[in-house]
Amino acid sequence: MRNLILTALLLVAPLALAADRTPSPTGAEAYIISPKDGAKIHGPVRVLFGLKGMGIAPAGVKFDNTGHHHLLVDAAVPDDLSLPLPSTERIVHFGKGQTETTLNLPPGTHTLQLVLADMNHIPHDPAVISPKITVTVTE
Repeated sequence: MRNLILTALLLVAPLALAADRTPSPTGAEAYIISPKDGAKIHGPVRVLFGLKGMGIAPAGVKFDNTGHHHLLVDAAVPDDLSLPLPSTERIVHFGKGQTETTLNLPPGTHTLQLVLADMNHIPHDPAVISPKITVTVTE
């Protein structure tokens, strides 16, 4: 019986998280200020983040209409946005509220995209995702 209850709790927990996505205000937008889409640049690459209609707050801090950035580098937006974004080399977290970073990307073509997430690293509902840009690092 104990195992049955534990199994049921483990199955229900992700559903509880999915139901609790933080709302984003109408018109909220994330975008990459720099570099520009299609830019040919030398590394290291300085990336400036933009946000309209919301504010920035560190991870773990709850304020209405705020979140923190996650930068997807050569990665697609995850299919299930009801789960916390994982921290990987392709999904970079900016949980201290940072609005810029410098990347050491190898020469070649790369994609960059921002996803804003709430205090628990879960994307808002509706999700606030920047357009994906492509840059080419020449050296």
